[in-house]
Amino acid sequence: MSTKKDKFTLQDKHLMKLAFNLASSRKGLTGDNPAVGCVITKKNQIISVGRTGLSGRPHAEYNAIKDCHENLNGSKMYVTLEPCNHYGKTPPCTKKIIESGISQIYYPTEDIDKKVKGKSFKILTKNKIKVNRGLLKSLSKDFYKSYSINRKNKLPYVTGKIAVSRNDLIYSNKRRKITNNYSDKFTHLLRYKNDSILISYRTLNKDNPKLNCRLKGLESFSPKRIILDNKLNSKPNKYIIANAKKNNTIIFYNEASKSKILSFKKKKILLVRSKVNKDKNFDFQDILKKLFKIGCRNLLIEGGGVLTNNLLKKRVFNEFYLYKGQRTLSKFSDYLKFNDFDLLREKYKKKIKLNLKLGKDKITLFKK
Repeated sequence: MSTKKDKFTLQDKHLMKLAFNLASSRKGLTGDNPAVGCVITKKNQIISVGRTGLSGRPHAEYNAIKDCHENLNGSKMYVTLEPCNHYGKTPPCTKKIIESGISQIYYPTEDIDKKVKGKSFKILTKNKIKVNRGLLKSLSKDFYKSYSINRKNKLPYVTGKIAVSRNDLIYSNKRRKITNNYSDKFTHLLRYKNDSILISYRTLNKDNPKLNCRLKGLESFSPKRIILDNKLNSKPNKYIIANAKKNNTIIFYNEASKSKILSFKKKKILLVRSKVNKDKNFDFQDILKKLFKIGCRNLLIEGGGVLTNNLLKKRVFNEFYLYKGQRTLSKFSDYLKFNDFDLLREKYKKKIKLNLKLGKDKITLFKK
């Protein structure tokens, strides 16, 4: 039985993977725009590369063309998403591509943005540029899942994480440290890649976290801090409250005294009133919708046991990182055990063991 011949060469695939690597370096850092990578070749040699600028502009194609110091006539472009074709805050990339002299373009799939979707093919082919679609399409679908959720559902892409000890505890007041320094750095990488981070007031009051990115050189990419606090019971002396700055700390609440509300507002904290159900738990879909409206596109949740359990049951997480530390915590103290392994496996069937050098710690990624 004959199989359909793959129209893309091994070199085409390698070049598109390189473009995805460039895009990956910007993932989570481009606001409303997708993170895109671009590679330009001529006579089988790479002559330029580009990636989406921080906050979403300039676009990858524009950067690759601008930074190329060779004649682009007869060259090929490999880009991870259909180029834009409409005027917005910047001119369309299709116009720049046509003017450059590029003769062929490869991209995996159409942009889901209705202003762009499918239109670039017609524009480029009309201008005698050969368009090759479908290269690494399956990789593209997974890579742009967060962008798709943002655009289609008007919701942030939600990532969860929790660390458990060797004996499955997530807390012990005798010794709180669960993971090693390598795992800690991976957490800070997640914070760097997400524009917002959410905890409950219980976690705030118990652990007094900073929730910032402490990777050298990336401190300025620390996410906005989001706290769920129904009655504004967050303690004002905790680090996040005491060091709040305008627009970087948000508390969702439902009911509180006027004096408490005024006290938090004086600390430059944005208070957002949100719905609760009959059990006095927040309507989390309402929280997500409000976060999206104020600019959150990628949300990391570092919740405690109660919050994590509730969100696992509701399948809120688009992906979830389970850290397994090799330290044994004491049960002869105030402690909390993680009992949701079966729930995690049931709700998130795609399981990926990350091949990272983390000493003896292990991290498993669960995805929808």
